[in-house]
Amino acid sequence: MNLPTAVSRRDAILLALSGVVAGTSSSRADDYPSRPVKIVAPFGAGGPTDVYTRSIAEELHKALNQPFVIEDHPGAGTTIGTDLVAHAAPDGYMLLMAGSTQCVNDTLYAHKSYELLRDLVPIAPLMESDLVLVVHPSVPAKTVAELLALARAKPGTINFGSSGPGSNYHMSAELLKTLTGIDIVHVPYKGSTGMRTDIASGQIQMLFDSVPTMAPLIKAGYVRALGTSGLKPSPILPGVPTIAETVPGFQSTLWVGFMAPKATPQPIVDKLNAAITAILSRPGLKDAWEAQGATAFTMSQPEFAAFMAAQVEKWAKVIKTNHIALIN
Repeated sequence: MNLPTAVSRRDAILLALSGVVAGTSSSRADDYPSRPVKIVAPFGAGGPTDVYTRSIAEELHKALNQPFVIEDHPGAGTTIGTDLVAHAAPDGYMLLMAGSTQCVNDTLYAHKSYELLRDLVPIAPLMESDLVLVVHPSVPAKTVAELLALARAKPGTINFGSSGPGSNYHMSAELLKTLTGIDIVHVPYKGSTGMRTDIASGQIQMLFDSVPTMAPLIKAGYVRALGTSGLKPSPILPGVPTIAETVPGFQSTLWVGFMAPKATPQPIVDKLNAAITAILSRPGLKDAWEAQGATAFTMSQPEFAAFMAAQVEKWAKVIKTNHIALIN
């Protein structure tokens, strides 16, 4: 006789509890952030990623009424800073700047205490910037097609520089190898300065580098630009075609975005994505960044998560195809 009443009471209790949980989740987003937020930058100070990260941190401070403080934690190819955030409290108060380097490292580093998409959640992209493929003027190739023909005629004789294994500059050349089958030799440097000095002097024959950095050397005649790495020509290098025009499927940009520890509440993730997207959608900001060679990069949170998963898969395939030695 009392069974329906007992069931009704149980249902009422469950309904009340679900409301409390939903209310707690909602209030977390409503109250967030209630104190300063740390943004871990594992790339080091002074580079292009650092510049744009500091710019967005200032805008997030204005939009969300709490400081967003940059903390530089470089080292071990970004794995030190990434590891720090992967094991942080999932409360939205420690975020990570992540990009293609971390997507490469998910495969390249054999022993890490984290996996990128298992232990961290993508929030929103920030910016991307094209790279440019350049050769020393002594190289008898004025187009990407001519460079490929030269590499096939003389396999193993063209050296390309990079700022180190797994860097954007290294992996862009490895992607070119994967898509074309050419045999070129990697010369890794400890940072970017050495590779730039040696390409200008002719000690190495080719490399990929950021468009804004190489533009002055191209205009001064120290290097010759053959192609850019995005899907559209760079406004900073008029007349330079994309590599994809010659090598279908080639795309390798320097990009960066935000991540957080995996269990960060979804309402907080969504709030950050909305705030970042709104900032990046401002015409004035977009125009200013494009004049510097960077594109404001916006996606929904699920789109960015799918994008990062595809990036991890893409670079894992390149590493496997080219038998790139893993880093222990």
